[in-house]
Amino acid sequence: QVQLVESGGGLVQPGGSLRLSCAASESILSIPSIRWYRQTPGSPRELVTTITSAGTIYYVDSVKGRFTISRDTSKNTVYLKMNSLKPEDTAVYVCSAQYFSGTNYWGQGTQVTVSS
Repeated sequence: QVQLVESGGGLVQPGGSLRLSCAASESILSIPSIRWYRQTPGSPRELVTTITSAGTIYYVDSVKGRFTISRDTSKNTVYLKMNSLKPEDTAVYVCSAQYFSGTNYWGQGTQVTVSS
């Protein structure tokens, strides 16, 4: 089974930027869909963005124009560049590998805190 390791979270001021990484233990081109979710206590997990193995990308409306998902296939890593961060972006960000069988694998998550 694939293993996912996120990194890059931290504390940033409003308007700042962060880049999250999701490193996979296998070729990301063999994973049909890699997704970034975020979760805050007491709220349902929210899908933020998706990139498919074919390169199709989806963003939730609240991050369009501010967040960019990308990948480096040589490093089996998917990135989430977050610009113009807002306090409401504060959450644990988790990446997920999703397969056509319905099986999903999850990373451990990385905390992003946007605060002055």
